[in-house]
Amino acid sequence: MKDALLVVDVQNDFCPGGSLAVADGATVVPILNQYIERAATAGIPIFASRDWHPAQTAHFSAYGGRWPPHCVQGTSGAAFHPDLRLPAGTVVVSKGMNPADEGYSLFEARLEDGRDALTALRELGVTRVHVGGLATDYCVRATALDALAAGFDTFLLADAIRAVEVQLGDGARAIEEMRAAGAQEETLEHFHLMA
Repeated sequence: MKDALLVVDVQNDFCPGGSLAVADGATVVPILNQYIERAATAGIPIFASRDWHPAQTAHFSAYGGRWPPHCVQGTSGAAFHPDLRLPAGTVVVSKGMNPADEGYSLFEARLEDGRDALTALRELGVTRVHVGGLATDYCVRATALDALAAGFDTFLLADAIRAVEVQLGDGARAIEEMRAAGAQEETLEHFHLMA
């Protein structure tokens, strides 16, 4: 068994003041920093995904999608939250780069060398993943469900996720869906790693 920590989309546009802000989105940052520190100390891989959209994409409302512009490549809104402490060696993966892609799941993301995240995780021998970040009801949900579908033991960092809540209760429904698919919940108090 080998673990990886998956930090999903902790970007300025998803935090208070951003163009698609998650209520209390920034509150995940200090908690994720503790997970990141433990993962780095244990020597397990850390993957950090980011929405990295072109200015024109079917994902945005102006082009037929459902969302306002957010996380446009190279903008300050697309940058990771300034307080997120990603160590050297963090694998940054980018998603939503194709104008036709929604890009919700970290498993749709690519490394700078063009490899997809799933290939990179498998090459590292990862069998268990720990998923936290933003937002519970979209990118965290999609990432956890894809991890389960790919055969990873999947743990949801219950204290380090927040929901968009387009409809009241979306976050709770997403958590229930992830649970039903086989995700287990954990918190810092019960965070156990296998390097």
